[in-house]
Amino acid sequence: MTEDVFSEAATPRREIERIAALKRYEIMDSPSEKIFDGLLEIAAQVFQTPVLLLSFIDAERIFVKSAIGIDPIQISRTDSLLSHIIQQGEVLVRPEANFDEVHGLRFYAAAPLITSDGFHIGTFSIADYQCREFSAAEERMLASFARTAMDQVALRYAAIENVQEVASTNINLGNMQQRLLDLNSELEATNEQLTLTNSKLYKSYDITLLLNKNLKKSEQRLKSFITKAPIAFAILTGRELTIEVANDMVLKIWGKTTAVIGHPLATALPELQDQPYLDILDNVFTSGETYIGDTAPVMLEYDGVLSQQYFDFIYEPLSGEDGKTESIIVIANRVTDRILQKENLEALNQQLEIALKAGELGTYHLDIQNWKNNASATCKSHFGLPPTGDFQFKDFIQAIVPEHREAVEQKVQEAIAKNIIYQAEYLTCWPDGSLHWINSSGLTRYDAKGKPLDLIGVTVDVTKRKNYEAQKEDFLSIASHELKTPITSLRGTIQMLEMLKDKSADVTISKLIDMSGVSVKKITALVDDLLNMHRISLGQLKLNKTPISAAKLIRSCFQDINIIGKHQLNLIGDLDAVINADEQRIEQVVSNLINNAIKYAPESYKIDVRIEKKADDVKIHVRDYGEGIAPELQHQIFERYYRVYPDGKKYSGLGLGLYISAEIVRRHGGEIGVDSTPGEGSNFWFTIPYAF
Repeated sequence: MTEDVFSEAATPRREIERIAALKRYEIMDSPSEKIFDGLLEIAAQVFQTPVLLLSFIDAERIFVKSAIGIDPIQISRTDSLLSHIIQQGEVLVRPEANFDEVHGLRFYAAAPLITSDGFHIGTFSIADYQCREFSAAEERMLASFARTAMDQVALRYAAIENVQEVASTNINLGNMQQRLLDLNSELEATNEQLTLTNSKLYKSYDITLLLNKNLKKSEQRLKSFITKAPIAFAILTGRELTIEVANDMVLKIWGKTTAVIGHPLATALPELQDQPYLDILDNVFTSGETYIGDTAPVMLEYDGVLSQQYFDFIYEPLSGEDGKTESIIVIANRVTDRILQKENLEALNQQLEIALKAGELGTYHLDIQNWKNNASATCKSHFGLPPTGDFQFKDFIQAIVPEHREAVEQKVQEAIAKNIIYQAEYLTCWPDGSLHWINSSGLTRYDAKGKPLDLIGVTVDVTKRKNYEAQKEDFLSIASHELKTPITSLRGTIQMLEMLKDKSADVTISKLIDMSGVSVKKITALVDDLLNMHRISLGQLKLNKTPISAAKLIRSCFQDINIIGKHQLNLIGDLDAVINADEQRIEQVVSNLINNAIKYAPESYKIDVRIEKKADDVKIHVRDYGEGIAPELQHQIFERYYRVYPDGKKYSGLGLGLYISAEIVRRHGGEIGVDSTPGEGSNFWFTIPYAF
């Protein structure tokens, strides 16, 4: 059971003094007063909260002096958040949800009422049924309201004390008159009493001057608060809507200076003449009914140019004692940026929709938490499904043919786990039994803690392209096989002619035979590239791995390469390194890299081939000192059929050499790449595992 810390036995001396200070003001159980109700109404407009309380706290209970949005009931002090304010003496903010299950409040902020001698006797509180942020500036504003409320309490107390003193004085004067009639002998004592009374009257006069000074100070605080408030605030007085008050924010929104204060709104902002807002304000003035505007467009003039702005605003009428409207409070918030962002977002969404439709791209949104999938109609059509059909992740996996299914699932899981782009191309079987190729890609979205939320991406039907590629592969395979036989026969014939060319007296015939030999070698290399590419496509590129000296393999390549011009090949590095590789295939890789260096760097005097031992493999570098390769082209050079044309120059070949080399290296379990700087040359490299 919790100890009653507010019992008489447990109450500390400071608390006793605080209760005495509270009783001094005679505020507990007093009736409602307009000055405090009005202060809460202003605060409600400033903070835009539905619930406000001005409360005073004694030893056992809380007295609600004034309230908006909630019945002023008495509640136990031990059950209230207000007690914490009394203890800590500073602004308390509770932005968390569901802290008050009784009233359904989800946000609470309060500032203490502090007496001139430092006692905390109550709170100025605001609350909301929705969670919200509360800035440091708003905390200072709330504390300012609390100080203003305390000033009013002090004024009230001084007025009560003054009245009591005057009443007491009147009673004493009556008694003294009676005594003068009955006891003339007490004249001297009466004169002394009158002197004392006059002294009290002078004291009352001094207190009145002090109260007026405090009231002026409170007005200055309120004026400063309104002027610097972070929302646009203005007061328009009379049917002419004369600008009586305009804070810095509203002047900035209007594009005006303080010179407009004292002028009718229609004169200060002539651009409003053809807009509905002057009529709306006039209706608020005559009807006394509040008007709320939501994202309303307003044309305002800035530096002589009309500009359309958007605002959320409130026109609140203020009535006099006769109940008639005297002024209108204008509170506004500019939301132009929000509206423009919304319009831009809508335009971007429209552009995206057009792009998706033009590219026949389907979209999907996979919720990773429960593996629920939301697919577009186009995406469903890529899998042979109707637009209204259900298409969950399990349906997607089942639509993939069994031989591709496991690889696709692995790519999805890898993309989510490693935060990389998901990219897959796979064969699907439609409900009607037809086969279709689909290319899909996506990217995972994560929360602030790195937890994966969803996978969002696109799909496209690439069946036509895959069919074209298959037809092309078949054609190239047939063509290369058919060319192999006549080329072999032609090469044998040219070899026989080379043996006879020395016997010919005609120098031209000898040159033609040499040229034919070179051409046959080029044709043979092209056909070999086509055959190798076809084997790679079918997964038939077999490797016969054996331990071999890397230096020996590279020297063999040097002997087979026909070096034209001034190129010099240098072998450097760790010459004792041994690799586990298919000798013929790795020779093909090294020869291709050296020939490329000769072809694309004809002005490079030397080509360095360096062997580097690393922790788990051997790295072989082929370095030239030619023109180099632009950074934006380096990631493409290992693609099939890709050829680099620096400075508009064109070179012979199919663009398959680097592609085949990359596939050979990868099938050995190694990596291949290039480091190049334009004007400084290129360094092609690849790695092959050690021979253990």
